Amino acid sequence: MRVISGVLFLLSLTACASSVDVGARAETQTPVLPQTPVPSDSARWTPSPSVSWQWQLSGALDLTVDADVYDVDYETTTPADIATLRGSGRHSICYLSVGSREDFRGDAGQFPETVLGNTLDGWPEERWLDIRRTDVLLPIMAARMDTCAAKGFDAVEPDNVDGYVNETGFPLTADDQLAYNRAVADLAHARGLSVGLKNDIDQIPELADDFDFAVNEECFRYGECEAYKPFADEGKAVLHVEYQGPLDFCAESRRIGLSSMLKPLDLGPARSSC
Repeated sequence: MRVISGVLFLLSLTACASSVDVGARAETQTPVLPQTPVPSDSARWTPSPSVSWQWQLSGALDLTVDADVYDVDYETTTPADIATLRGSGRHSICYLSVGSREDFRGDAGQFPETVLGNTLDGWPEERWLDIRRTDVLLPIMAARMDTCAAKGFDAVEPDNVDGYVNETGFPLTADDQLAYNRAVADLAHARGLSVGLKNDIDQIPELADDFDFAVNEECFRYGECEAYKPFADEGKAVLHVEYQGPLDFCAESRRIGLSSMLKPLDLGPARSSC
């Protein structure tokens, strides 16, 4: 994860989660979640590889940007915003962090101290989560995705799904990350939402079949864009952003099959699309 929302919104929507055992144990436990019918794959909207997109996580939401898909915050975006997008033939992706606790969220108090790890580098309001504690985390994430579905979002962008390669404060393994990411994808699919794999480049070969599209930050800057071939080969969109100009990556982006744009790091409404 290279950038995430750091906007301290005062307006929050409290998402209710199940009561859980918050003991000091760190081992993975099997969560007991309500049984939700799983819609068929054909019932879910998924972005096409050629789609234009807007990603805005800060500032007043600008619904006039010429983009087919909006990727916006799950908590501060209103049902009326989503209805406006839908009414103009556009789709929406629900941004939420599943790998960190943001202290400004309405449900921040539902994360026990035992699952909170190191602060994310550069983001003092966020702490990594112990993703092995699925008994604690999955009910919270399920409630957040219920919020996404209730507001009318079409898809989910779960952020911070690569903790195992970061200094989280927990001895997370690649297998821990694969299991958690697949569980998160299942939560989205159970609610009729498509789901994107955010970064986590090293695990693309294992996870491309579990996710409906991908979201990438700065694969040109870091020479990683070819890693998205498994998504391109399956006809799945790769929503890509760079933070450093100029737009000299567009020709290569089109060759690889990415949906690319250039944005300022604050992820406000400004945008330059390929």
